[in-house]
Amino acid sequence: MPASNPSSAPVFLLLATGTFLGLYFPLGKLAGEAGIPPAVWTLLISAGSALVIGGVLALRREAFPLTLPFLRFYAIGGIISYALPNFLVYLIIPHLGSGYTSIMYTLSPIITTILATALNARRPNLLGIGGILIGFIGAMLIVLGKGRVGEASFLWIGVGFLIPLTLATGNVYRTLDWPPGARPLPLAAGSNLAAALVMAVALLATNGGLGLGALANAPLVSVAQVAASAAMLAFFFRLQMAGGPVYLSQIGYVAAAIGLGVGTFALGEHYDWLTWLGAVVITAGVIVTTIAQRTPGP
Repeated sequence: MPASNPSSAPVFLLLATGTFLGLYFPLGKLAGEAGIPPAVWTLLISAGSALVIGGVLALRREAFPLTLPFLRFYAIGGIISYALPNFLVYLIIPHLGSGYTSIMYTLSPIITTILATALNARRPNLLGIGGILIGFIGAMLIVLGKGRVGEASFLWIGVGFLIPLTLATGNVYRTLDWPPGARPLPLAAGSNLAAALVMAVALLATNGGLGLGALANAPLVSVAQVAASAAMLAFFFRLQMAGGPVYLSQIGYVAAAIGLGVGTFALGEHYDWLTWLGAVVITAGVIVTTIAQRTPGP
């Protein structure tokens, strides 16, 4: 169904969500360089996002449902969509680099398509599948252009592949278990609150404390990360409603392209022509799937 205004259009939501997600990787790299542990950074993202979005809900006087379907969604969605993938991202960035880690997100559309097709959760049409494959080819060009596979430990590459698996599982789960009548912001706040609680318990159990003092090593980066994650989530759940799990999964393509740009112009990273060709191919894939989104599926 066509959106009534441009800010509700799936393509706008895709680009906005992917752009803010793309900021996670350079910010995570800066946090790692400042000595902030991955688990603490993951806790900051979920807890900070939940607080910001919760504050918006309070100002709007919008209900925060606590019935069983919502609590189940918060708990399961928070763990598999945010706590696990975010922790894995910041765990492997020191070993694979921020750019290569961002490429792991580009594998999510392929896995999401397989899961959505198997479970009949809003499957894409043939044009949509073609666009996803084009984006995947672009992602592989970026991998070849970066030339990092041979330098990185195969163990950490294997751990990295768990990122798109958890993301894809979360994409499909949220569609299948979306509570009736649920609005995006309460789901975003509840899921991230659940993810924050999981990370807090894990930190207390392993370290005896939350370790939040480490955030003082990079206060501006921490504030920027909370702002980026809260903004990303505000668009993320709207995109899930508007586009479904497979279309939403392509935020990884957009995020990878944004990560390249930020790495080049802000962090002084250098990429060869094959990497930039991959970014162009990814853009073509997103355009194709956006056209496919307006055509009836199979």
